[in-house]
Amino acid sequence: MKILEDYFYYYDLARDDEKSKAQLISLFSNEIEFVLNGDRKQGMDSWKSFLDMFFEGTLDIKHMYEGWKPVPGESGAYETKWAVCGKRATGEVYTLTGVDKARLDEEGKIVYLENIPDTANAFDKYKNI
Repeated sequence: MKILEDYFYYYDLARDDEKSKAQLISLFSNEIEFVLNGDRKQGMDSWKSFLDMFFEGTLDIKHMYEGWKPVPGESGAYETKWAVCGKRATGEVYTLTGVDKARLDEEGKIVYLENIPDTANAFDKYKNI
């Protein structure tokens, strides 16, 4: 479970720190499948592209979360409620809330991550990764 706790920690640092970005990426399986608002992406190259695009448009970000808990009826799956505040490269500030679901592989790496924001179109600009 430490790997899931580390996810938000390194995500918040990764924008300005290459070592933290490398740590963040190392938490994930090369076969990562991630879902943003129902839009599925697969593989490490897509994950890295998403991160690059996200951090390019972000000046600062901070996540708060309730703690990862097992998802009832979904073996090996965990979820947490989260809130994030950030500042875009344009200077605009924003807040979002939602739920993340994750599964770990046999090596303990994140092999599946689903981001379910309360705002339906929060990740529309990332559909073309």
